[in-house]
Amino acid sequence: MRVLYLDIDSLRPDHLGCYGYHRQTSPHIDALAAEGVRFDNFYATDTPCLPSRTALFSGQFGIHTGVVNHGGLRADLRPQGRGRDFRSVHCSNALAEVLRQAGCYTAQISPFPHRHTAYQVMYGFHETYDTGSNGLEGAHVVWPYVDRWLENNKSRDHWFLHVNVWDPHTPYDAPLEYGEPFKDDPPPAWLTQAVIDRQRASYGTHDAVVPHGRNDLSFPWPRGTDSIRNVGDWKKWIDGYDTGIHYADHYVGRIVEKLKKLGLYEDTAIIVSADHGENQGELNVYGDHQTADQGCNHIPLIVKWPGLTDDKRGRLCSGLHYNIDLAATLCELHGGKQPAAWDGASFAGTLRNGTDLGREFLVLSQGAWSCQRSARWGDHLLIRTYHTGHKNFPALMLFDLQNDPHEQHNLAPARPDLVGHGLRLMDGWVAEQLARSGQPDPLFEVIAEGGPLHANTAALPKFCECLRHTGRAHHADWLMKNDGRPRDE
Repeated sequence: MRVLYLDIDSLRPDHLGCYGYHRQTSPHIDALAAEGVRFDNFYATDTPCLPSRTALFSGQFGIHTGVVNHGGLRADLRPQGRGRDFRSVHCSNALAEVLRQAGCYTAQISPFPHRHTAYQVMYGFHETYDTGSNGLEGAHVVWPYVDRWLENNKSRDHWFLHVNVWDPHTPYDAPLEYGEPFKDDPPPAWLTQAVIDRQRASYGTHDAVVPHGRNDLSFPWPRGTDSIRNVGDWKKWIDGYDTGIHYADHYVGRIVEKLKKLGLYEDTAIIVSADHGENQGELNVYGDHQTADQGCNHIPLIVKWPGLTDDKRGRLCSGLHYNIDLAATLCELHGGKQPAAWDGASFAGTLRNGTDLGREFLVLSQGAWSCQRSARWGDHLLIRTYHTGHKNFPALMLFDLQNDPHEQHNLAPARPDLVGHGLRLMDGWVAEQLARSGQPDPLFEVIAEGGPLHANTAALPKFCECLRHTGRAHHADWLMKNDGRPRDE
């Protein structure tokens, strides 16, 4: 079997047509979804980029690998130490190595390993190609690598190809000649002027006042806007993000067209997913991935697998899954042996017979822009903040995602019963994982270093200077005294 994994950075499922978005951002992805199975509750275990891809390609939670941050001690795998043999167990247990041992030829086209010095995601690949611009390249730069690889391997029967494009990721820089595909489409209606006004009176990294997150207030991006003052600005901002999705989708269409031209499409499994979503106004974060919440950790998963999904075209699966469950599924479908160290649970049965498998609950983490864990069960998401990353967060936030998908109403003060249930799930899970690893909690190691890389104690003075410059000196005074401590209220 040939398997093509399309990894589109910062892609929110609710901004895809096949997930119900009102804009036509993704006609080619939607066509794949119509031929395959769509997963509605698929989550990255650990966000953002470096923790998420490390989890997927290692098959393990960040609490086990140690990778939960973008810098400092916990941006690297824990060393194997004295028990390391001739070959590292990190490589022996890597997803691509497991597929290789199952007889699959593995290749990767991505700038990610070099961008984050995260070469663990390359372990096991026969071939790797760095597209050269550290994630700032558009899909038009990635496409020739894909075109050439498919041409050169059209006669190979058994391969796994990971293709990584970044166009929805900030800065929003789809070529201007691509036009404005959403010029006449209204933006998402949930973000009203009243919400914007509340957010502008508050604060946070990448907030409504400075959504691009540049403390010097400069705005060099070709799309978007320097500040979210009103709904018109919101439209300019989200047009930039949605255009990035549309541009990536255009090249998904070119890849599909190439597979058809080579006579490979009918025999190639195609998977579309992402490393994380993107906060787009939720919790007053714009155009970044800073929280362990629905906007950031919820990601799409579309699987078109010949021979498995042919009789399940367009089916929606609502079971709760982690991204590492995809690694376990790929292992099973390739006839490989899942390493004992892996944390994933295969959902191959869903693809084979339609049974909607899923977990009872999930525990998610964020460690690069804030230090948070969340419990996701039923319709609810409980977020526990240990370090705010200089955002206006209380220690506990509870949301009903069915009725409040954009996290506008914190139910924690009114529902201590649900808060208690979520904390029991979370704390029990953490205790179980720490007992398995025998290692400290990596999120607390991040806090001991001064907080998450992008919003730590060293970064605070410059951020507070920006707050003062934008008329929010009282928030700066509070932060200088309290750093990343959650607000009591």
